[in-house]
Amino acid sequence: MKIYEYQAKQFLARYGIKVQPGDVAETPDEAYRIAEQLGTEVVIKAQVHAGGRGKAGGIKLARTPEEAREKAEAILGMKIKDITVSKLLVLSAVDIESESYAGLVMDRRTKKPVFMVSPAGGIDIEQIARKTPEKILKYPVDPFFGLMPSKARELASFLYSDRQQVKRVMPILSGLYRMFIENDCSLAEINPLVVDKEGVFWAVDAKINLDDNGLSRHPEFEKLRDPEIEAPQERVARESNLSYVKLEGNIACCVNGAGLAMTTMDVIKYYGGEPANFLDIGGSSNPKKVVNALRIIKTDPNVEVILFNIFGGITRCDDVAEGLKEAILELNIGTPVVVRLTGTNEQEARKILSSMGIEVHTSMDEAVKCAVALVGKERR
Repeated sequence: MKIYEYQAKQFLARYGIKVQPGDVAETPDEAYRIAEQLGTEVVIKAQVHAGGRGKAGGIKLARTPEEAREKAEAILGMKIKDITVSKLLVLSAVDIESESYAGLVMDRRTKKPVFMVSPAGGIDIEQIARKTPEKILKYPVDPFFGLMPSKARELASFLYSDRQQVKRVMPILSGLYRMFIENDCSLAEINPLVVDKEGVFWAVDAKINLDDNGLSRHPEFEKLRDPEIEAPQERVARESNLSYVKLEGNIACCVNGAGLAMTTMDVIKYYGGEPANFLDIGGSSNPKKVVNALRIIKTDPNVEVILFNIFGGITRCDDVAEGLKEAILELNIGTPVVVRLTGTNEQEARKILSSMGIEVHTSMDEAVKCAVALVGKERR
């Protein structure tokens, strides 16, 4: 789950990391009032889940409240990577002496959170890694021990040569790690981490992604989600406990298990087809999940064929068949449906679907080839 910069900075502040004073504005007049209360030069920043805000004109400086109102009016309503700006963050500006980068990300290869620091702040970390990899220090943190003081010092010393700056930045790195772990983050970065003319450290920009799998431990985080930025199908899928990602193809996939779903999409591509989605109904044996899955698929006008690929274990094949039967009757699905079912209660499922006139395949390749062959059949 992505959260906005202003929300990310609230997290950082709770862990003793200094952020600029300011507030969120949704109108030019609100930006004026915030700038007036701050009484300093301010920076006005578009709040969108997209990078490149500065290049797109979504970050501007204003010296007076009147100028803040003008700049806010220019930013509100603009599009950054097809996202309309509806919120602004108005902050006291910082007199920057130097910039650096500090971030954490979960690494699937090491199965550990990896700390990354770079003295080249203010630039996309991907760009630094590509052009000047020697400017990045990576450290996989053992979650059993956490970020030890000796390692925090090593990371800090990579960023700064001045001993006082090393001493001051160590608590920031330790706080960032604690925030990452204690809030089940999948990504947390400060870019840039700024030292001002007086030697004070500021988290001038921040990005945090929260792991959806950890939300059961933090139910209060749900209120941070902005449902307006989600595709309608993805929002319905999340509310139905389904994993769904819309793609550009025309063969809809309904599969149990993320690994099988990825394999199904690969096989569709192999046989010349294009998957319309990633849709994992999970290990639950609930027919309603199938109904909800087909309800989501039905909203995609590009879908020409629906492919079910179920390997029954915990998920019972007969429950999937019951859900498919219910969905066909309830939703009036006219799209061709191709089914591959094998595993728990397979024979019972075959009886249910044969009564609906639906052939059941046992081979995934066979089912996929059938689905690919059906694409565009009515047009030919």
